Amino acid sequence: MAHQARKRFGQNFLHDPQVIQRLLAAVAVQPGDQVVEIGPGQGALTAGLLEQAGRLDVIEIDRDLIEPLRRRLGDSARLQIHQGDALDFDLRALTSTPASLRIVGNLPYNISTPLLFHLLDQLEVIRDLHLMLQREVVERIVALPGTKIYGRLSVMVQARCAATELMRIGPGAFKPVPKVDSAFLRLIPWCPPRYGLADPAFHARLVAAAFSQRRKTLRNSLAGLIPTELLEQAGLDPQARAEEIGVADYARLANLAAASGVTA
Repeated sequence: MAHQARKRFGQNFLHDPQVIQRLLAAVAVQPGDQVVEIGPGQGALTAGLLEQAGRLDVIEIDRDLIEPLRRRLGDSARLQIHQGDALDFDLRALTSTPASLRIVGNLPYNISTPLLFHLLDQLEVIRDLHLMLQREVVERIVALPGTKIYGRLSVMVQARCAATELMRIGPGAFKPVPKVDSAFLRLIPWCPPRYGLADPAFHARLVAAAFSQRRKTLRNSLAGLIPTELLEQAGLDPQARAEEIGVADYARLANLAAASGVTA
């Protein structure tokens, strides 16, 4: 009996051969690359990734998909299947080499943002990420300052990675057919870090506070967190709104706050 996609796992399985080949070409895995696939599902991308890399780690939460995957792809020495939730998985357990893992995944749309942040917290071992996400989420990630969709997600991802939307994929490429369009995203961690955040946790608080009430000026949205004089010292207009401030500006403000002892 064919596996029935499970809503609780956010499963939508790729099945379009042309789309699959385009995705594999975009990732461009080379022999010997250490590739980790999140959510292999029925193995649409898995077979190609395994053939290209020669060896593959996959993380799959649905126990019922694991044996069919093993039967389809064979040699367990080349394919390591880790049954579990990617939200809890520690990628550092797979390598001792910095910037070595290539992450590929068709992420469940119902947990895509927390899973993305979980991956960003492990960037020291990641070389690049190629992720299938809801198109709306990808658009927000790559958005530029001054646009309506530029927000917390844009700043937090772009502060850590170069983000590129590679292609859009229609619902018909999946079974069951989702109600939204998808897009394929490439993230390449800045190495060395582009912004050198002195206190990443405070930077995250700062960005969250700025965008928590988008209609407010920075002076008001950051009241109690950043003194107005520090905004001016950072070269920012206290009357500006969150979406008018660039990624580098948020990093500069957070680092200035850290140097001034405001974050203590």
